[in-house]
Amino acid sequence: MLVGRARHQAGALSSELRKAGAEVIEIPFIEIRKPRSFAPLDSAIKQLSSYDWLILTSVNGVESMWARMKKLHRTSAAEGGLRIAAIGPATKKAIEQRGMTVDVVPKEYIAESVVRSLRSRVKGKRVLLVRAKVARDVIPRELRKAGADVEVVEAYETVVPRTSRIRLRKALNGSRTRPQVVTFTSSSTVRNFVKLLGAGRVRSSELEGVRTASIGPVTSGTLRELGLPVDIKAREFTIPGLVAAICGASPRLAPTM
Repeated sequence: MLVGRARHQAGALSSELRKAGAEVIEIPFIEIRKPRSFAPLDSAIKQLSSYDWLILTSVNGVESMWARMKKLHRTSAAEGGLRIAAIGPATKKAIEQRGMTVDVVPKEYIAESVVRSLRSRVKGKRVLLVRAKVARDVIPRELRKAGADVEVVEAYETVVPRTSRIRLRKALNGSRTRPQVVTFTSSSTVRNFVKLLGAGRVRSSELEGVRTASIGPVTSGTLRELGLPVDIKAREFTIPGLVAAICGASPRLAPTM
C-alpha cells in the first residue's frame, strides 16, 4: 500500500492498514505550509465576536487557526453567539480537543453537504470560512446565494513535496516496492501525485496492476478528471471508511474494526 498523505498526517491511515496486515510505504504527495501572510486570518480572529458562524473544513485549518489564536493570546473561539460547523468527524474532534463545541457536522463529509446543513440557517448572518489557499468554492458561493455574508481566509497552503518525486518513481518502478494500492485522501493528493509523475495526465501503463483507493466522491471526481480509474471507494468519507473499503477489496487483509 502506498500512503500519500502529508508526512505529519500519514500515521493514522498507515497504522490502521498495518493492523490489517498491509505492508505500507509512505511517500507524501502534499506538504502543508504556512500562508504567505497570516494577516487576514489574524484580523478575522480579532473580530470573532462579529461572526455568527465559523466553518472549518480540515484538521489543518483547525491547527493553524488555534496556533494563531495562541499567538494572539486568544484562549477560545467562543465569543458572542458564534456557532461552529466542521466538515467531518476528524475536524470535529480536533475542535473539541481545543475545548470548543461543534454545532453542525453534515451527514456526508463534503462541501455540498456542509451547504445543505447550513443553507437555511445563514440568511443575513456573517460566516467565517477558514480553509486552504486553494480549495473548491462550493461553500462560499452557495452560502452567499442563501443570503450569508461570507468571508474566506486561508490558514495554510498545500504544495508538492519535491523530495517525493524520485521516491515515487523508484517505488513504482521497483518489482519489490511497486504498490498494489495507492491511497488518495483529497483532490490535492491526486493532483500532486500526477505532478510528481511529471505529467498532466497519467498513462495507464504507468499504473498497470496498481489500484487506486479514494476517500470520497470529490477525490474520485479528480481521479477521473486526470485519467485515473477509481478502483476502491470509501462508503464513509473518513480514514476508517477508506481503510474498511481497502480491506473489503483486498482478501488478504483483515478488517481492523
